[in-house]
Amino acid sequence: MKRKINSLTSLALHKFKKNKIGVLSFWFIVICGFIAIFAYVLAPDNSSNANQMHLEIHTKKPGFKVLMLTIPSNEVSKQSFFNAFLFGKKSQQTEIPITKYSISNNQLTVQVFSENNTQSLTKTYPISKFSNKDITKFIKSKTFYLGTDKYGRDLLSRMLIGTRISFFIGFIAVFISLVIGISMGAIAGYFGGKIDAFIMWLINITWSIPTLLLVIAITLALGKGFWQVFIAVGLTMWVEVARIVRGQILSIKKMQYIEAAKALGFSNFRIIFKHILPNILAPIIVISAANFAAAILIESGLSFLGIGAQPPTPSWGAMIKDHYNYIILGKAYLAVIPGLAIMSLVMAFMLIGNALRDALDVKN
Repeated sequence: MKRKINSLTSLALHKFKKNKIGVLSFWFIVICGFIAIFAYVLAPDNSSNANQMHLEIHTKKPGFKVLMLTIPSNEVSKQSFFNAFLFGKKSQQTEIPITKYSISNNQLTVQVFSENNTQSLTKTYPISKFSNKDITKFIKSKTFYLGTDKYGRDLLSRMLIGTRISFFIGFIAVFISLVIGISMGAIAGYFGGKIDAFIMWLINITWSIPTLLLVIAITLALGKGFWQVFIAVGLTMWVEVARIVRGQILSIKKMQYIEAAKALGFSNFRIIFKHILPNILAPIIVISAANFAAAILIESGLSFLGIGAQPPTPSWGAMIKDHYNYIILGKAYLAVIPGLAIMSLVMAFMLIGNALRDALDVKN
């Protein structure tokens, strides 16, 4: 005999597991989250912002291989493991793509990579510059699995580190929207009257302004930058949460267990946060998943317009902006790859939102 599932949480989890698309979306988001956390560990170019430029090999196709000469620097920069893990290595080394090299008379002679077999530049370095070590350790074949961008940077590394922007803006924007939205919606729905009228007036005013326009205005007021975009997006997404929380509280606050809590002398704060909010978590979770997807799209749009995360910070929207004109030049992958990344992550959050809505629906 099958054991009957009594817990609502267990029942919701069981229904969610039966939704294969929702489970697949969940694991895709988990993988993207893992990539966001360990971006600099996974990225072939683990320098800060994956900003190693090689103009000689710009806009190369996926799978491009080249010999790379690494010239060590005499400057020693101290950097903790934690700092390198979060922000990448502060590389002082110089990388030069070459076609061939030779060693003679204690000197290393290399031919710098050039396009279409044109006359390449020849450079000479003393062996002592490499601390008299084995030269072959400084010359290795490097593969650019997703090709290079217009500055010759590794596109795969930029894509991996760009995942952080999308995930962080989603989490921070949703967190800000939940804090403001739940507070405002709970106050409006629970107390009603003039307080409700004022908050609804504020919600309607905010709701009437186009989201992207409002984000642009807030971003320009706060200034361009990484954290400013996060805050701006979060400050524009709270209205949806507030409306849902208000509506849910209006339908719940007249129930008997709420009246009993009031009769027992519990404070309004305790009634709202311990007795009402736990019972309306389902719609809040669903709207949070949708807001997460919306935040990623808004950030991408801002970066495309040039007021999002500023260079050299890798952002998927900025990558599309930098390379959309290459679509007509036969190198559409430079814009298509980040576009597909945005589409897949947004779709995953929308699908998991639908799966959570079905799983948390007590009527089904």
